[in-house]
Amino acid sequence: MRDIELSLNQTQKIRLQRSLDKLQSLSSTSNCNSSVTVADTIPVNYEDGVLKGHGTSELEGEVIATVCGVVERVNKLVYVRSLRSRYKPETGDIIVGRIVEVSQKRWRVEINSNQDAVLMLSSVTLPDGIQAEVRNLQHDGTWQLHARSDKRKQHFHQLDQYGVLLILGCNGYVWVGELIEAKDSMETDDVKESEKTNADSSLEVSEQSYTPAETRQNICRIANAIRVLSILGFNITIELILEIVNLSTSLNLDIHDMLGAEFCVAVAEKEAERRST
Repeated sequence: MRDIELSLNQTQKIRLQRSLDKLQSLSSTSNCNSSVTVADTIPVNYEDGVLKGHGTSELEGEVIATVCGVVERVNKLVYVRSLRSRYKPETGDIIVGRIVEVSQKRWRVEINSNQDAVLMLSSVTLPDGIQAEVRNLQHDGTWQLHARSDKRKQHFHQLDQYGVLLILGCNGYVWVGELIEAKDSMETDDVKESEKTNADSSLEVSEQSYTPAETRQNICRIANAIRVLSILGFNITIELILEIVNLSTSLNLDIHDMLGAEFCVAVAEKEAERRST
């Protein structure tokens, strides 16, 4: 997505570069020496008990980077987040994938990794809110998935005001779809009985199964907000997504115009202003 080139005029190029430079300086000020290349030394405090994570190694008593990226610290854990890389699955990760092959007992799922994953049909929990989760690594190097019904708040976001369900996968894929509320089992039985006895009621239920036009527009607007963040290379968070959606509506911007050069520059300027304050 970042490979998309914006058709910027000279003024927009200057504004965008100024905003990105400001964001870079703010990032460097808040976390000095955060960007590293291979073999760079990562400053750590050994007295606190350091845990070396992905992208790090120890050489002659120093922690060094083994990949190019940004140093991240979570309590005692120090690791390097690669700037550009394929997704490396970890057990328990919530992911969004695309089914590329269906067989009798399993699905093959493209998960933005070096190879596809496998989801066994016996591991699928239906219905009401399916989610894919990395289960384990097979002997042949294939990652096995399974579906679980419990939802994690940091990945699943129900945007009730828009009627949209948003899933941020650990593998870099995002799902934007209609928010469908699960009905009580008794209500479901009543609907089924009504369908059997009343053709008009069945037709009404069928008509209600279509996604309203307003919800479809909200889905497209939120999806374009995510595309803008990806084009600019910003971290995709629920807060930033909603800010971009609100900015586009406040400007009375059409959905397709959100991917235009002027709006992308405006988003970069707004984000630089927000972080500076």
